[in-house]
Amino acid sequence: MNSGTRKFPVAREGMIFILPLGVLSLILWIFRLPLLAGFCTFLTLFVIYFFRDPERSVPPGDKAVLSPADGKVIQVQPCVEERFLQGPAIKISVFMSLFNVHVNRNPLSGRIADCAYSPGKFLRADLDRASAANEQNALLMETAEGARLMVVQIAGLIARRIVCWVKKGDSVVRGQRFGLIRFGSRLDIYLPRDTQLQVRVGQKALAGQTILGHLP
Repeated sequence: MNSGTRKFPVAREGMIFILPLGVLSLILWIFRLPLLAGFCTFLTLFVIYFFRDPERSVPPGDKAVLSPADGKVIQVQPCVEERFLQGPAIKISVFMSLFNVHVNRNPLSGRIADCAYSPGKFLRADLDRASAANEQNALLMETAEGARLMVVQIAGLIARRIVCWVKKGDSVVRGQRFGLIRFGSRLDIYLPRDTQLQVRVGQKALAGQTILGHLP
């Protein structure tokens, strides 16, 4: 799927929720049940808002690592990543609330060198232990210059569905869409230890637009 060419302002994965709610709302209005109709209409509008998919202006710089998610940066710290990178890294965590855009974007151009889905719990996504315990989907990305980084989609307390449109071997383009998580979640990104960081805890991030750091 070429997720970078979508122009419709709502992610199509939301249509399975939006259309039934919209039809139900219309039926309730027709049968003059204003309280129920108003509630269902509110839900329909909220789901449309949740699945919104705005276009983004991608900043220049092939080595400028973009945030893969909208939300609040809740963690920036050195670590040892043992799954794919198998060595020292910098971990950046971005928490997505119900009110953030939930479409995820590629931090750099390159290819998907590996991927792994892991079932798990549905702890609050802002908890540190959610990185290891929750349902997640990990992508190992490798640039043309050989730099390797890992992006992990992590389901949260309400989120119960991780969607990923890329697979092992796919080529990806910086800033293009690669997936989404339904209804509140988190993304962890593991960068090379010598990355020049440009982000801090507490900062708001926009997927495909906010620069997290620069590769050497």
